Amino acid sequence: MPQRLLDHLGWRTTPGILGRHPSSVQSVHALFGYFLKDRSSPTPFPGRDELANANMFEWGLAPPLEKVIEGRDELEQLLALPELYRQSVSIVEPWPDVGVNLRGETVRASKNVAYILQQIADADTILYPLWQSGLSHPERLANILSAGMATVFEGGDPSAYDAATFDGTNAGLEDLLALADQLLLRRSAGNATNIFVCLGHQLAAVSHIRLIKRAVRQVLATDRLPLDRESHALGTLQSLCRRIAEVGETLKVIKQGSIVAEGWHDTRFAVARNEAMEIGTRRLLPYVRNPASDHVPGVLHDTHALIADELEGVIDTMIALERELLIEMFHGDEVNEEAALFANWAYKMLHDAIVPIRYEMAVSPLSWLLCLPYAVEIMSQTQVDEAVMTEVSTSCIYYKDWETHNIRRSFTCQFHPELMADIRDIGRRPGPRYRELKENDGVRLFIRLLYHGMQE
Repeated sequence: MPQRLLDHLGWRTTPGILGRHPSSVQSVHALFGYFLKDRSSPTPFPGRDELANANMFEWGLAPPLEKVIEGRDELEQLLALPELYRQSVSIVEPWPDVGVNLRGETVRASKNVAYILQQIADADTILYPLWQSGLSHPERLANILSAGMATVFEGGDPSAYDAATFDGTNAGLEDLLALADQLLLRRSAGNATNIFVCLGHQLAAVSHIRLIKRAVRQVLATDRLPLDRESHALGTLQSLCRRIAEVGETLKVIKQGSIVAEGWHDTRFAVARNEAMEIGTRRLLPYVRNPASDHVPGVLHDTHALIADELEGVIDTMIALERELLIEMFHGDEVNEEAALFANWAYKMLHDAIVPIRYEMAVSPLSWLLCLPYAVEIMSQTQVDEAVMTEVSTSCIYYKDWETHNIRRSFTCQFHPELMADIRDIGRRPGPRYRELKENDGVRLFIRLLYHGMQE
């Protein structure tokens, strides 16, 4: 790309801004580890706190927030610079803000993500404000995002079960779900981990159900697999898919004794209104089986317990080891426990059924099923008040490599790990110093998810 065009954009081509040397994927990962090893070590960039004093910390104005993909032109220019997007964390912004705080301020939490990553590890970020740019090729964008260090799919005010709440922007609910679908299918070896936050967490939950329904529909419509001459393998898989459809169509979502959704065709099956609004600091609690979930088939609970015993989801380890984890909640909708348990069970059953026929699947139109997650585990919950819980406050999405059995992970959080207790965005409030970030539980959890996800 001509230098004059880069100068016009104001984009840096050398990664990093705080250090004396360019940052790299390796240096960012090492500095994440340095940040996590204790709560007292000094900043690795002494005397470089000018970001914290910025009066105009806003996207598109100046480094380090200069890389904003506002449309096709910027995207095409970015594609010519793989050294930028491969050494950056991508931030997907589905809505202009994540809501209005108690001060009456709109909160653009994507700035906090960028600030935290730059201050801790001199990690660059690239913003994709889909509400502004629109989204014409979700599959293509997912490929670009997956080539970077990680993707953070941010929050927003709309509801994942109501397309009308997305009116007024250039990316509707179906556009965002199509992108979430594609990101969930791209956690293969060497591809970036995904962290879905708030609305992103809810969109991922809806996408789980969409992908499972798509798998069932296409399997049942398949006449034969090329290498399955007697159709024994296909018959077994189709029987399982009929069982998945039966459970999905009859499973009810119940909140405080009232039926919220009846089966997976209901728009509120995966996400619905929480029984009460949840704003403020909450303690992250280990997930425990809801005593009011007797309407959920026991096999769904049993499969979830099996996954929890088999795999380590990072968040569960932090809850067990830390004195406590305090995070910032800021939501009115929630992911339904029933849908999360169902998705975990369906993924696990599909995976186990595909293992012995993966070669037949690999040369068929169903080969995309090899990209599905292995499982999705509910990791934690929070207590809204004495009567209400947010049962699915975090989840870990597992992928198991078919040949090596290695595990890769992506994560979802209902809360905002990038927000401090005042729930304000950087620019409206002074940027926290390194020591303050070290002490913040949400920030530490956010960095730990990136640290582990980047290793896989």
